[in-house]
Amino acid sequence: MKKLINDPENVVREELSGIARAHGDLVEVHIDPHYIVRTDAPVQGKVALVSGGGSGHEPMHGGFVGMGMLDAACPGEVFTSPTPDQMEAATKAVDGGAGVVHIVKNYTGDVMNFEMAAELCRSEGTEVESVLVDDDVAVQDSLYTAGRRGVGATVLMEKIAGAAAEQRRPLKEVVDVCRKVNDNARSMGMALTSCTVPAAGKPTFELGEDEMEIGIGIHGEPGRERRKVAPVHDIVEMMATPIVDDLPFKSGDQVLAFVNGMGGTPLIELYIVFHELASLLDGRGIGIGRNLIGPYITSLEMQGCSITLLKLDDELTGLWDAPVKTPGLRWGV
Repeated sequence: MKKLINDPENVVREELSGIARAHGDLVEVHIDPHYIVRTDAPVQGKVALVSGGGSGHEPMHGGFVGMGMLDAACPGEVFTSPTPDQMEAATKAVDGGAGVVHIVKNYTGDVMNFEMAAELCRSEGTEVESVLVDDDVAVQDSLYTAGRRGVGATVLMEKIAGAAAEQRRPLKEVVDVCRKVNDNARSMGMALTSCTVPAAGKPTFELGEDEMEIGIGIHGEPGRERRKVAPVHDIVEMMATPIVDDLPFKSGDQVLAFVNGMGGTPLIELYIVFHELASLLDGRGIGIGRNLIGPYITSLEMQGCSITLLKLDDELTGLWDAPVKTPGLRWGV
């Protein structure tokens, strides 16, 4: 294992120290329990958004804390769910009196711990609503899930719901926007290599030099199938066809096309993926109204990518375009 770390036991704590030093104008980092909040939290009269999950997926989630996205993020250890006390502390820290939305990826630990935290906060008078993200079409059940995994749509939900909250929409409307994103988004990922969790010191799984995994999860969970490496044209067809067919997306639809890098994939390759995706969608009469390309939900140093499509309407497009200012995503400001 070769990594730019000191002690594997201190990776998350030292990462949080780096975030605090780099982005102190945008976020405030708390230690024991670990959570990150926007510097102006709590914002009175605004619905607050809280998300979280295991570290190793940066910039998700801590990189998306700030104006126009999350009010707080709870980082667990690498690929490990955060604890209820982290989520409870973060929720209380950002409650501005208009209620709090928990955005929860569909992984068993995340779901259980966020629900425990929500119950604790409700018992003390905070209004909390939870929204599940389960956009991965690759598999129905995986090592960490009952049902579909939450992947790329998480970033889109955090951005779009964050904009709705900035407009001071009430809690129910922000929750409705979250669910609208989840209902209209589908994703699938693939990997060319494994990744190495620092505490483990060895690759999570083994892939042959000429193999790839289609439909893999962001923690290295198995996908639909293992195949020989193929040209990007073929890989995109293997990923995008099930995505398009699942909703289904149809001719005349406008979509937000999100091509995400898993941490070890250079942008030159992600743009080739986007080119092939655009060509495939052109052939089906589906227009790309907005796009996002880059490493936004990573899996440590894994080489690979994921594709997410979100069916757009005027409301979702307007909320996507709204200003955002976070360490990992910013425009319009």
